[in-house]
Amino acid sequence: MDTSRVLAERLKEINMSEYDASTYKRFSSAVMRQVQSLRIVLDSLQAKGKERQWLKNQALGELDDAKIIDGLTGEKSIYKRRGELEPELGSPQQKPKRLRVLADVSGSMYRFNGVDGRLERSMEAVCMVMEALESYEHKFKYDIVGHSGDGYDIELVPVDKVPKDNKQRLQVLKTMHAHAQFCMSGDHTLEGADASIKQLAREEADERFVVVLSDANLERYGIRPERFAQVLTSDPQVNAFAIFIGSLGDQAERLQKTLPAGRSFVALDTKQIPQILQQIFTSTMLSSA
Repeated sequence: MDTSRVLAERLKEINMSEYDASTYKRFSSAVMRQVQSLRIVLDSLQAKGKERQWLKNQALGELDDAKIIDGLTGEKSIYKRRGELEPELGSPQQKPKRLRVLADVSGSMYRFNGVDGRLERSMEAVCMVMEALESYEHKFKYDIVGHSGDGYDIELVPVDKVPKDNKQRLQVLKTMHAHAQFCMSGDHTLEGADASIKQLAREEADERFVVVLSDANLERYGIRPERFAQVLTSDPQVNAFAIFIGSLGDQAERLQKTLPAGRSFVALDTKQIPQILQQIFTSTMLSSA
């Protein structure tokens, strides 16, 4: 069977299919409380990006007109220069925060969904993000990209074309399901994380977050946890994290123990994800980076 042709045909069907309200409601209802929790988290987030301002009372720079008299009396710190200051607590964001969710749509997600519901959980997580971020465009710019054996940059939600209604959101979820069902075997988790971190580092933003959803099935493809750790911490401008939403045995726990503290989470229940995202979004408030 030519899986690429079957996938192409299935995606065409999804584009043309009628909106199925009951199918979408199944996902939406499952995460309704989590969406509300996540919106409370989003409301509480503070501006983090440093702001360019005039730094006063400098020994070098441009003469500060307000300090001319002080200069005549021998004062040395009468200059001003442009510099970056940490924003004051509660000050409005100058730019939106930037989030990329890297969703696992690999064949193992479909294959083992019957074991632990990992694909359903991934779809619920994506549904939650899409619903929670609706009307928060001033605070967050986001996109969702898939990774599987077929590649590391499968476009699910483009940053400039986020879903505006339930029909469009359902189309994203159906595309995830179809892709996992028909994609090639293989793993591009590392390539996806690496490319996403590099992409976001080039963008203007208050803060940058990459969240990698994965089923922790890296061992099978000979991917060493140390390599994954290197990628997640490769750029201090980008806060990158992994959420393991599937696990054969204790695979996810073992992988988590080998990754840097606070960079990975195990969520075998979708209800845990808003709390994890809260930890992710607020972790940077404790750092000066």
